[in-house]
Amino acid sequence: MKPMTLLGGLTPEAFLKEYWQKKPLLIRGALTDVGPHVDFKCLSELAMQEDVESRLIENRNGRWHLERGPFRPARFRKLGDTDWTILVQNVNHHLLHIDKILWQFDFIPFARLDD
Repeated sequence: MKPMTLLGGLTPEAFLKEYWQKKPLLIRGALTDVGPHVDFKCLSELAMQEDVESRLIENRNGRWHLERGPFRPARFRKLGDTDWTILVQNVNHHLLHIDKILWQFDFIPFARLDD
């Protein structure tokens, strides 16, 4: 996909100058064929692997707690419905379709791609 289609007709230069880190921009239908949805099941499977950096942040009794993966399946079964999040680093290194999405934004400064 070409950046101008991805950016709703804007050039990468115009996007970076007018919008990047300045104001929001919604472009409907910019990405249509992105592959399978990365949901909790997918992220939790990644977080159970030794070679994947992951973190679980949970609020218990008003205090935030951080745990680092890899995790066992039983750990996820103990989670409540709210007050937690799972973070998986470098998903694009483990899922090819996510890497393909990321590289469509190669006009963004590389130092910011991990944000």
